[in-house]
Amino acid sequence: MSPARSRHCDENATPASQSQETCPTLAASQHSRKVFGPHTGFHFSSPADACFLRGKQEVSGTLLLSRHFQLKSIVSFAGAVFLAFAFACTPAPKPQNAEATQQLVDGAGKAVSLPKRVDRVITLAPNLTEIVFAVGAGDRLVGNTSYCDYPEKAKTITKVGDTLHPSIERIIALKPQVVLVSTASQLETFTSQLQNHNIAVFVTDPHDLEGVFRSMEQIGEMLDQAWQAQAVVEGLRLRTDAVEQAVKKSPPVRTFYQVSGEPLYTAGHDAFVTDLMRRAGALSVTADVPGAWPRFSNESALAAKPDAIILPTGGSMGAANSDVAAALRNSPAAVAGRVYKINDDYLARPGPRAVNGLEEMARALHPEAFKK
Repeated sequence: MSPARSRHCDENATPASQSQETCPTLAASQHSRKVFGPHTGFHFSSPADACFLRGKQEVSGTLLLSRHFQLKSIVSFAGAVFLAFAFACTPAPKPQNAEATQQLVDGAGKAVSLPKRVDRVITLAPNLTEIVFAVGAGDRLVGNTSYCDYPEKAKTITKVGDTLHPSIERIIALKPQVVLVSTASQLETFTSQLQNHNIAVFVTDPHDLEGVFRSMEQIGEMLDQAWQAQAVVEGLRLRTDAVEQAVKKSPPVRTFYQVSGEPLYTAGHDAFVTDLMRRAGALSVTADVPGAWPRFSNESALAAKPDAIILPTGGSMGAANSDVAAALRNSPAAVAGRVYKINDDYLARPGPRAVNGLEEMARALHPEAFKK
């Protein structure tokens, strides 16, 4: 308040000299006397007293108001801190459209990311088609090869070419979520092209019967059919164990496995059928030859002198490979008539029917062990 105006509020001034216009505090005090007087107990003997008291009240009110706003600010700040802490401790919501995925390591040792639910599958080898059907997911196959002929329903599925030369364009057009391949299919060179279309490639590469069982379990897990895959594998293991128990007391038979006669190919160290032969009570004369399906020289075949020969034939191969190779016609096996023809699909496909091949081979080599 300016000195000029403060003089109007002098204690010695008379009521007549004071007015609401010249001393706003006086007007306010008169109103306060009516409103607050009965409640506060303040009674003003003069307008000057009212003016003086009003000044003190303004100061006190200002302090109270300041404290009120300070308290309100503190409460607001505390509330803000609490909310910030609460939001910080609350897990961030997952995107509603984020698709759940699963991670698997394939037979090539490569990590493969797939949708949690796989509904569209293409197989590029007959054994893989058989595995998908065996684990109860045949209805999810949208494509396979011209060699995929078992079970019967596999013949009706869209063909994408043969195992060695599949059509990438057809594969992409069918929009699979995953393509199952064997290393023999040579599709690994096209992996990047398929991945550019969000198509995963999963490789299986079993080198023994146990590897076949693992492939079945992996594919069952991938297709959310783990329980059925496990049940199938357990049944196959029981049959395998029964064969091994039956032949374990019989001496192993020196055996040559003829993949083709002209040119002469056989089963080498890395072929899964070499493991089948061992379990069936055979001693493969080419078990130490590097590779899976090596070419074998006529001289080496003569020197091997096998006591038995296995001819995989009569299945998908038809009558092919039904004759002993020329280099083996004078072998102990051929002379003794110990040449056995077994369905090639059982022996050439590392899938669930491989155990059929194991059983037939064991019975052929060791008939005495199964006479009971």
